Order: sequence, then structure tokens, then C-alpha cells
Amino acid sequence: MVEIGRRDFLKGSIAAGALALPFGRPMAGEVATLPFANGERPLVAYPGKRPLLQTTARPPQLETPFQVFDEGVITPNDAFFVRYHLADIPTSIDPDLFRLEISGHVDRPIFLSLKELKSLPVIDLVAVNQCSGNSRGFILPRVAGGQLGNGAMGNARWTGVSLKSVLDKAGVKQGAVQVAFTGLDGPVLPETPRYAKALAIDHAEEGEVMLAWAMNGEELPWLNGYPLRLVVPGFYGTYWIKHLSSITVLDTPFDGFWMQKAYRIPDNECACVEPGAALGKTVPIHRLPVRSFITNLTDGATVRAGTVALRGIAFDGGSGITAVDISLDDGTTWSAARLGQNIGQYSFRSRSYEADLKSGSHVVRVRAKAGDGTTQPMEPRWNPAGYMRNVIETTRLEAL
Repeated sequence: MVEIGRRDFLKGSIAAGALALPFGRPMAGEVATLPFANGERPLVAYPGKRPLLQTTARPPQLETPFQVFDEGVITPNDAFFVRYHLADIPTSIDPDLFRLEISGHVDRPIFLSLKELKSLPVIDLVAVNQCSGNSRGFILPRVAGGQLGNGAMGNARWTGVSLKSVLDKAGVKQGAVQVAFTGLDGPVLPETPRYAKALAIDHAEEGEVMLAWAMNGEELPWLNGYPLRLVVPGFYGTYWIKHLSSITVLDTPFDGFWMQKAYRIPDNECACVEPGAALGKTVPIHRLPVRSFITNLTDGATVRAGTVALRGIAFDGGSGITAVDISLDDGTTWSAARLGQNIGQYSFRSRSYEADLKSGSHVVRVRAKAGDGTTQPMEPRWNPAGYMRNVIETTRLEAL
């Protein structure tokens, strides 16, 4: 039996005053302040995690401190963000008894053990997992939902088996249209819809969607989905089901709440509307837009005049980053940054730039271009859920 760091769980729970959720242990007096209204967040240590920014405790929403992204393009397991939707989180799973169910519109409904899954051809890839609500705290006018900074994302090397291999073992019948997924976490109240997501059958069978049991060369951290999670490269994390337990092939579109009502965006090119305008037709949120950040300096930082390094990362939903430009004059002129190694089309890509800053104030902007030709907008776009933010980021620096 594997447990969620039971000794640490007990210590953390006692320190928090009760043997119940949350599992985290607050770091005495340690608070970080994100750069928007009501941005104070406690730093909380959960089992298997370094202190992370806690947005909510039940269910856990833990954000990666942004300086972590300056350590390298791979996000360490103990710093990787955590996002649950439902509060009934499994606290013990026996890996020997664990079974993944594949059923529905298939020739052979089957249950696969971890050992059987690991006997299939192994694949791995590097991919960004980004929460749909990442950066919501910066949205103006403000919207409901977790007020996250830019740290609800991470980049890891995932190891597992392709979803296609598993579906092939069960035999997908003619007429299948979607595949639905659920995990072992569940609702506290019976009227709360169980968390479930679905992918189109063609997407599910393309070969890159995977069932991962390892992350950065180690077994999955508990809070990132042990022992098995769905990895959907290029798609928002809402699809990346943790503690994956069942896969259901469907011959009609999935009608669950988390696809039909939640996680939907305006059905237009910018996924945006004017504040107060009618929302109109919507579609489920899907692929990540192109984004880029400066990682080594924060907005409002003071630097020495002269040559200043501007390090950063960029990523998109799978076409790859082809260019990153830097502006030192608030977007009037642009210069090309130097791209780092390409370790995969779904990965963070590093970039660097040596800026010559004279004494005074500077407004730095960073803009990425993806392989599909898309780039970032100069002005932020708005929708009532606070999704899809990918505005050109602005960093104000004072050179002395």
C-alpha cells in the first residue's frame, strides 16, 4: 500500500490543528504577494512538495513560485503546481491492486494493471501542463474563480504508454465519436458532478495522448496524479485527469457537466468578448495559445545600468516556438532574442537577450511567435471565465 506521505501528512495535519484536509503545513509567517489586488498567498508545504503558493486548501490549489521557472525549462516535481476540482482526494492506493478500466463502445471491455500497462510500448515526451485559469488574477475587469498568478503551469518529461495502444487492446468499435476519462478523486456531496472530460476519437487515437506513470524520471508525485494520469500534449490541464481510473469509449458526444457547462470559451478567433457583452456560442477550451515570459526579473525590479540579462521561456499548443522578440521601449521597436535548445514542440523553450539599459525607466515587452504563425496580442483579451490569457507581458525596470 502506498500512502500520501502518511508521516508527513500526520505532522502537517497536527501542525495545522486537525487530522483532516488540508494536507499542507503552513510555513510559519511565510507569505508571498502576487502583483494584483488581494494577492497575498501563504506558502504551504504539502507532502512531496516544496513550499508552494496556496490559493485554496480544499480542494488543493497550489501555485509554483514564479522564480522556479528561471531554474531551467524542466519544472522540478516538488515545485510543480497542483490543481484539484473535487475535495475527496484518494489518500491511499495499492499499486498492486490498481486497475484501469476500459469500457463502452469497445470489442473487449478490459481492466489493466500497472504491470500490464508497463508491458506495452513505452513513450515519453516533454510537455507543458497549464491550468485554464493560469494568470486569472491579472484579468480586468476581474472575474470569478481562483485568482492565480502566472505559476499555475509547469513543464515536465512524461513517461508512459500511448492512449492509442490501450484503446487498441480493447478494440474500438466502428461509430465511436469520443473517449471520456475519470479519476479516483471525487465529490464530497452526491449532487456534485463527478469530474470527467472527453476527447474526440481522432484526437484520442493520434498517438501522442498518453497515460503517464512517471514524471521527470520518477514516479508521479501523489498530488500530480499517482499512479497514472492522462497527458494531453498541447491542451489545457483540465483534460489531464489525475489518478486516472476509467476510460469509456462513446458512440455519442459526452454530455457531462465538465464538458457541456464548465471550461468553455467564446467560439471566435480570440476566445474573447467585451466585458458586459452577451457571451454567445461557446466551445470547450482546448489548445494552449502562444505565451512568453521574462523569468529572471519581476515587474518593478531595479537593475544596474549597463548590460542586463533578460532570460525567459516561451511555449504554445504544439506548433513550436520559432522566434521571441524583445522590446525595450514599450513595443515601439523589437529585437530578436536567442532561442535555447528545442527539446520538443510541446515544451517550454528558453530564450536569452542581453539588453543595454541606460539609467532611467524602461518598459520591456516580450513577444513570441509560434510555428503556426500565431503571436501574442499587445492588449489583453477578456472573457467571463478568465481563460486563454496570452497578452504580451510587460516588465517595468528601473536602471540605476
